[in-house]
Amino acid sequence: MGRKLLWASLALAPVTFLLRWVFHADDTTLFIAAAAALVPLAWLIGEATEHAGEHTGPGIGGFLNASFGNAPELIIALFAVNASLPEVVRGSLAGSVVSNILLVLGAALIFGGGDARHGEPLDRFSLLLQLGLVTVAVLLFLVPSVPGWTGDAERHSLAVLSIPVSLALLFLYLGVTMWSLRRHKRLFEESGEEAASGGWSLPVSLATLGAATVVTALISETLVHSLDSFAHSAGISEFFIAAVIVAIVGNAAEHGGAIVIAHRGKLPLATEIAVSSSAQVALLVTPVVALLSWVVTPALPLNFRPIELAAMGGAAVLVAITLSDGLGRRWEGFFLVAVYVAVAAGFWVAGDR
Repeated sequence: MGRKLLWASLALAPVTFLLRWVFHADDTTLFIAAAAALVPLAWLIGEATEHAGEHTGPGIGGFLNASFGNAPELIIALFAVNASLPEVVRGSLAGSVVSNILLVLGAALIFGGGDARHGEPLDRFSLLLQLGLVTVAVLLFLVPSVPGWTGDAERHSLAVLSIPVSLALLFLYLGVTMWSLRRHKRLFEESGEEAASGGWSLPVSLATLGAATVVTALISETLVHSLDSFAHSAGISEFFIAAVIVAIVGNAAEHGGAIVIAHRGKLPLATEIAVSSSAQVALLVTPVVALLSWVVTPALPLNFRPIELAAMGGAAVLVAITLSDGLGRRWEGFFLVAVYVAVAAGFWVAGDR
């Protein structure tokens, strides 16, 4: 019954488009409709990722979910760049990194982790590698960020300084990812696991992922379009909107996918989704947005505030310590979610630059 309801609720996406483009509904109605439409889309992306993961193993499956799930993040960021909202872009990117490794990972551990004594085994090496990449990204962000803490934060020289940083992040991510994917493929082949009978084929899974991602991106843009006006009327800072609300909305696919997959007893895949997505935002989405901003204009400096850098770097180090034994426990999930709530409260207090 639950699955039938989820399949039927996919109709909320075209309903949202009709409300916006045909009936010109108000922002509050659009916000509610778009938020509701993202739930079944997130479930569908999680479902397709799980079936793809049966053919590729959890490592590559997590990478696929991160890649398709972060597409809306990239599209939303470019819309915000073109609308001259640099603080919204940087806030949503930093918030996405933090929410993935604290909130998404925490939720996955809550729904799929073991008890205090017997944790569920995870791919310790892969997770720590991804978290290490996030830490390196934060250190590189210091190059354009520190000069931007004084003077005009959006000056052209900082955007120019962001170019070599972006290129370094891209080369690092592509090199490590290619090596990591080959490692995951070898481990999966050595494990002798086979896809479950009756599951979706790999082409069907990938096609579903692609279609769901496109619709998710469009719905996410509608949500952000309506959310900005709605949140400002409530007196919420643009930074909090971007770093918490937009980041969570942009990661709806990862949230839904990780929870569904962890609940079905596939915690290694769920944790790969969360951590891989965080690393991909920091080392792929962020530099791509910075480089493409020279095309869509205005050019975006990767000038993060101290609170954003501290949140990203601190979250990566904390999660690495938490998962250092290679086991996932339910109480650790509650701990990470509690830390995320504290970080979100800090974003609220920080307000706009």
